[in-house]
Amino acid sequence: MSVNQQAHTGPPYGQPQPGYQGYQQPAYGGQSLPGVPQSQYGAYNGPMPGYQQPVPPQGSLRTPPTSGAPPSTSGASHPSGHLAYSQFEHGDVQNGIPASAAPMQRPPVSQPFLPGSAPTPVSQTSTFQQYGPPPASVQQLSNHMAGMTIGSTAASAPPPAGLGYGPPTSVPPVSGSFSATGSGLYTPYSASQGPPPTSVSQGLPLAQPLFPGQTVSTQRLPTQVPGFAPPPPSTGVGPSSYPPTTGAPRPPAMPGPPLPGQTVAGPPSSQPNHVSSPPPPSAMAGLHPGPPPMGGLHGPPPPTHPPQPGYQMQQNGSFGQVRGPQPNYGGAYPGAPNYGSPPGPPPPPKRLDPDSIPSPIQVIEDDRNNRGSEPFVTGVRGQVPPLVTTNFLVKDQGNASPRYIRCTSYNIPCTSDMAKQSQVPLAAVIKPLATLPPEETLPYLVDHGESGPVRCNRCKAYMCPFMQFIEGGRRFQCCFCSCVTEVPPHYFQHLDHTGKRVDFYDRPELSLGSYEFLATVDYCKNNKFPSPPAFIFMIDVSYNAVKSGLVRLICEELKSLLDYLPREGNMEESAIRVGFVTYNKVLHFYNVKSSLAQPQMMVVSDVADMFVPLLDGFLVNVNESRTVIASLLDQIPEMFADTRETETVFAPVIQAGLEALKAAECAGKLFIFHTSLPIAEAPGKLKNRDDRKLINTDKEKTLFQPQTNFYNNLAKDCVAQGCCVDLFLFPNQYLDVATLGVVPYQTGGSIYKYAYFQLETDQYRFLNDLRRDVQKEVGFDAVMRVRTSTGIRATDFFGAFYMSNTTDVEMAGLDCDKTITVEFKHDDKLSEDSGALLQCALLYTSCAGQRRLRIHNLSLNCCTQLADLYRNCETDTLINYLAKYAYRGVLSSPVKTVRDSLINQCAQILACYRKNCASPSSAGQLILPECMKLLPVYLNCVLKSDVLQPGPEVTTDDRAYIRQLVTSMDVAETNVFFYPRLLPLTKADVDSDSLPAAIRNSEERLSKGDIYLLENGLNIFVWVGVSVQQGLIQNLFGVSSFSQISNALSTLPVLENPFSKKVRSIVDMLQGQRSRYMKLIIVKQEDKLEMLFKHFLVEDKSLSGGASYVDFLCHMHKEIRQLLS
Repeated sequence: MSVNQQAHTGPPYGQPQPGYQGYQQPAYGGQSLPGVPQSQYGAYNGPMPGYQQPVPPQGSLRTPPTSGAPPSTSGASHPSGHLAYSQFEHGDVQNGIPASAAPMQRPPVSQPFLPGSAPTPVSQTSTFQQYGPPPASVQQLSNHMAGMTIGSTAASAPPPAGLGYGPPTSVPPVSGSFSATGSGLYTPYSASQGPPPTSVSQGLPLAQPLFPGQTVSTQRLPTQVPGFAPPPPSTGVGPSSYPPTTGAPRPPAMPGPPLPGQTVAGPPSSQPNHVSSPPPPSAMAGLHPGPPPMGGLHGPPPPTHPPQPGYQMQQNGSFGQVRGPQPNYGGAYPGAPNYGSPPGPPPPPKRLDPDSIPSPIQVIEDDRNNRGSEPFVTGVRGQVPPLVTTNFLVKDQGNASPRYIRCTSYNIPCTSDMAKQSQVPLAAVIKPLATLPPEETLPYLVDHGESGPVRCNRCKAYMCPFMQFIEGGRRFQCCFCSCVTEVPPHYFQHLDHTGKRVDFYDRPELSLGSYEFLATVDYCKNNKFPSPPAFIFMIDVSYNAVKSGLVRLICEELKSLLDYLPREGNMEESAIRVGFVTYNKVLHFYNVKSSLAQPQMMVVSDVADMFVPLLDGFLVNVNESRTVIASLLDQIPEMFADTRETETVFAPVIQAGLEALKAAECAGKLFIFHTSLPIAEAPGKLKNRDDRKLINTDKEKTLFQPQTNFYNNLAKDCVAQGCCVDLFLFPNQYLDVATLGVVPYQTGGSIYKYAYFQLETDQYRFLNDLRRDVQKEVGFDAVMRVRTSTGIRATDFFGAFYMSNTTDVEMAGLDCDKTITVEFKHDDKLSEDSGALLQCALLYTSCAGQRRLRIHNLSLNCCTQLADLYRNCETDTLINYLAKYAYRGVLSSPVKTVRDSLINQCAQILACYRKNCASPSSAGQLILPECMKLLPVYLNCVLKSDVLQPGPEVTTDDRAYIRQLVTSMDVAETNVFFYPRLLPLTKADVDSDSLPAAIRNSEERLSKGDIYLLENGLNIFVWVGVSVQQGLIQNLFGVSSFSQISNALSTLPVLENPFSKKVRSIVDMLQGQRSRYMKLIIVKQEDKLEMLFKHFLVEDKSLSGGASYVDFLCHMHKEIRQLLS
């Protein structure tokens, strides 16, 4: 969904899709919607969002509910999604990756599966057709499963539910492997397997292994993994604990005869694994629908619904279409009995228990407990810092704080061959001007006088703690290039008995990882010191902007905001000068010189040849011109109150600001407030080229590219002048963010977007963003270079900047929220003894006009053993890099290619670990390195994001906007953006300052009697269950019943009771942690906004075809097995 889209934008979820009445039907569920791409991994039947459709109770098949009502609590009723989730969501997942492609048949719903029960006859399958692949295969599937079982034990009785995979705890931390332990990957239900091998101690049994090749297309195979029993109902009933959202009761599961006619054939095998379009109905049929029956689940089997006409269902859990058995795998695992061929009943499905697979919440909690109490001291080389989600203090003792630099690995391979073998990208996410908490010391400013900083003669690296002083301190050997340089006389100091300078602790550049140097005139443009920067406010005064109240709002806010311009710590007032422009089809400049009684307006109507009509009086000091500026800001809304001009220009506005800064010979920032596509005759004029039909075609990449090169050239000119552009957009329709965003993006600026801006609901968010944007620390005219020690070099860069050569990252402005991600490649061998070093040097002009160099140094270990690499990786940083790499890839490659390459790279990373580092174990076990055990769940979140897999309601502008936002996010921001934080507000302790414990992002974790908060850095949803106690509703919303809660609230009412205070303090605390003010959206269970909310329950199957976590884990297991075989 779009990030800042109003909820009401795209077709509301609630609109009935064709064929479904209301949304009860799962329009967005398993069935593929007409416009919705089929899931990429074939259908998964992962959890669906939970909306099951209310369908007639009779034995119809269940449709996948993605959109249907939420499941009821009883087991049976889980909507498929839920259910699935609960029971099987993972169900399909066999315990391993999906089994072979052979689809499994679903047993008819009617028969509950008791564990142990015999498979139902195939014939019934048809019932499930919906769910199942062709019968025969079903069997296979089963066999597969059986075979899978690790030992191919024949099918013995299924292990007791809890059994198989051993309690989660079984997973030993380190290895993190999931073994499918007992369950042998699907252990084919044989109990005989016995407990999982602990050897795998590492892991939880993840899914059963599909056989390598298998894809188990498992429609939902009965995937309950044997060992994974679904959580007890208490958990909230499976999927969801609440009744169906639609309000319809869940249909009871009735046994019904299969629906006639549905046969479930799998999609043709030729189909690609990830399908983008829905497979043919028949194929789908089998899959998607519901969770497989649960065998030993608690609770009756889920009901099925009849398929909706016309939409095929997606396949059930399989990743990939269901194909018949895959060629290479014969029936089941080799050796496994073929389990009843066609006719035999499928074995009871086993389901992969979501509680037995790696939980982001648990990993975050463990890190907080283990590493949150002690300060992180940076004196040791190659230390992996605490996670970004852990609150910790940093003590700089020679390496830069992780707030400034985080790496994908802190122990890098000594050779390029080893790096290629592991496929782990070597990258650093650098945030040079990051804000530090008050308890930490800002970097010291070192002034070496006219001689400037001491540097290596050859590579020009700056003095740092890793330089080696020799010959009694008269020379130093560079740690980056080994060149020996004379120490300047003024910098000479004697060495102590250990070879350290005696002034080591007095000089920040010798003892700290981060510090600043005052730059000399040699580091300035044209060899002269810069003037302080200027801020120019450029306001769209076209009809839309005036009518919505936006112009008046901006003018009122600026009157007070100008007193808060950034300034150096000891200055009385800001040195920044300000100017004002308004525009529609022409530009209006204002003379606000302090000597004038009234401001003067000058109009430039020749937008084709832009110039600034006044020099003196345009850029002024706020205090000197205060009364004239106040008068101007009062007059602007009145002057344009009756405007009828609807067209706007855009490029000439940027050109005007650029020319004004050139004339004033200073750098600065343009704050542009813009509402519509610039269609008026002028340079940079754009046309509406929005075309949703391009999605999933080779031309989709054009939607992310600018429609003209004009703005690229304009951006280059802006960077040369130090003119940074921050753009505030207020669109009511398409305005081509991909093109309008080029200049903000390449100048290091920011874009803020408020779709369908409405004064009452959006002004608070916009004003908070504007205040923070104007006040935050910014470095102007910035150039950054990253130097590395011999053996590696920086080869690729991601972020909001411009590069005119291969080494220098240039930004007209760099603020405290922006990151630059740098990838390194080997150009020689490294040694374990010396390790690897990086030094990031940022040259910039402060807001007072002072030219400075900020230096960050980091030392990493080097290894000759792959195990050391995998032991020192940081998954959050890896995901940050992979997301940026993928989001850049969509500019030049089809989205499907980008997605497939991401999956392939991660499968290679994990396969390399399995092959070279893990202790030998059954192929049926999925084994993950401890520090990468969340890679699959986080990667799936990236794959399901709006840029790579948009739902029908995501606009082209939203995708371009998110693509640009993510490209300069830091690791903490991408972490919560891709895997949102979900907090049960009703569990909060009103007497403490702490947050309630977070829960996993799945609908099955929600209870209809509770209130939850979900935040992803851009939005905060408050979800209210339909059975919440009246007293809580009264305390939080000030109304007496659920039905009276208003969806239109943009802030929570201020009520004098402990619960209201606690919830508001939580919201304020979360807002304070994010760089943008998050939009608050109230979601009532079963309301149409709920579909929007469910988009963020990222462990469930998504409306746009994204896999559930369980299904994706199985898919990754299959990919890994294929690589290993």
